[in-house]
Amino acid sequence: MMGEREEDDDTEEAWLQLRPMEPLPSQCCGSGCSPCVFDLYHRDLARWEAARASKDRSLLRGPESQSCPSKLNPETFVAFCISAMDRLTKDTYRVRFAIPGNGQLGLQPGQHLILRGIVDDLEIQRAYTPISPANAEGYFEVLIKCYQMGLMSRYVESWRAGDTAFWRGPFGDFFYKPNQYGELLMLAAGTGLAPMVPILQSITDNEDDETFVTLVGCFKTFESIYLKTFLQEQACFWNVRTFFVLSQESSSEQLPWSYQEKTRFGRLGQDLIKELVSCCRRKPFALVCGSAEFSKDIARCLLCAGLTEDSYFLF
Repeated sequence: MMGEREEDDDTEEAWLQLRPMEPLPSQCCGSGCSPCVFDLYHRDLARWEAARASKDRSLLRGPESQSCPSKLNPETFVAFCISAMDRLTKDTYRVRFAIPGNGQLGLQPGQHLILRGIVDDLEIQRAYTPISPANAEGYFEVLIKCYQMGLMSRYVESWRAGDTAFWRGPFGDFFYKPNQYGELLMLAAGTGLAPMVPILQSITDNEDDETFVTLVGCFKTFESIYLKTFLQEQACFWNVRTFFVLSQESSSEQLPWSYQEKTRFGRLGQDLIKELVSCCRRKPFALVCGSAEFSKDIARCLLCAGLTEDSYFLF
């Protein structure tokens, strides 16, 4: 009987059932992660082809799983429990995830994670940057904007405290080092603020870091500005300035007095970027995060303002 079972396991049909399934385009977050979900597929496919050629199923197992279930891994999704979910605006949430054992996530400021969701039996993946301090213990937080027709948005809006979500990472090519730059010019649109937050906080938390920071947040309205209290607190530091650009407002009369002088109206364009670059106190290095269109436009404006391609980074 055993011999018959082993023979059946080596049939063409049996091996085809073990062949890795190619991911759908929706399973790629589009953020250039390494390894991407397609990289993992091709790795598993090569492993399957080698196992099939040698008829050795033990080659399919891959590396042993980690002993610590809360340890982040770029290749494997790890479960984290939702401990709190706060609605910041009508379509944006700040979600806190618990890290067992009061552990740390292990990300560098500005690095991101990949979230996996399943909606209507379709697996989707999206990239999010934690906004919690890099050294936060026992938790991490992400800022998630939900869109009316978004599949991931449907998944996120179904969350409740106590639910579990699956993340892998970390990813990201920008690694901030204290005093590496004279001044950081942070240009963010909407939730593009997220990677700026831990970098900014790492600077103000380190009294030996004398980097100047000019942060420009682009939003539709004053009400849609995220993390107002945090940004106000950060602007109290000697080396931090914050500005805002509101695209759907036209007058400062309705704004709190503390925002009136540091708010512009319309869009962040060539003239304003030139002004921002020229008023930097030291030679700036620009960090840019927003939609693909926003990042492309801002990169062009930075070049026109005199910065070189190695003087900015696009998240």
